[in-house]
Amino acid sequence: MPLATVITAVVAAIVGAALGWWPLAAWTEQLINGERMPPRTARIAGAVITAVAFGALALRFGLSWILPALLAFAAASTVLTLVDLTEKRLPNAVVFPTLGVVALLLLPATWAAGTWWPMLWAASGAAAMFAVYFLLALISPSSMGMGDVKLALVVGLLLGWFGLNTWLIGLLAAFVVGGIVALIALALRRVTLRGSIPFGPSMLAGALIAVLVVGS
Repeated sequence: MPLATVITAVVAAIVGAALGWWPLAAWTEQLINGERMPPRTARIAGAVITAVAFGALALRFGLSWILPALLAFAAASTVLTLVDLTEKRLPNAVVFPTLGVVALLLLPATWAAGTWWPMLWAASGAAAMFAVYFLLALISPSSMGMGDVKLALVVGLLLGWFGLNTWLIGLLAAFVVGGIVALIALALRRVTLRGSIPFGPSMLAGALIAVLVVGS
């Protein structure tokens, strides 16, 4: 692996840790009840999650045109994950700005690719992912909330840009991650069979896994 890529990944991880420690943690604190997640916990969790995500993405893609969109998605994922785990909701104040920022940052990457097909795939991916989760919410509203449905727009947009394979793997990975988390929570008795577990973090983790494994 080129030394420049490794250096880029290290720098990205450091930047991610710094962003997670303060602005992202501060954003999280504004969205949740401080009694449910102490500020120090939010800062530590934010720094670790963002550093790992930034480092992995930079190591995988290097200094490429797609990296800014991926880092923006990862940064928002930190906030959404912490809020959803704490209060079981995905705020519109984070979801919709993220959708706009990621869509905007995909434009330079699409231009650099020399074809506008990826943006068409991205739009189609957002619509299709929204439809899948909307149908699931109608079938089982107790296990799939409208916050997850709205988040599907962001996830589908990013995954769709990379193509159908990445989109499908991201969709499948979300449910695999969610299933593993549910089994662990049951084993640790953190939730009962009738309980519910926030699915947003699994959607975001599944998307990042798909991008890291098959995104190109």
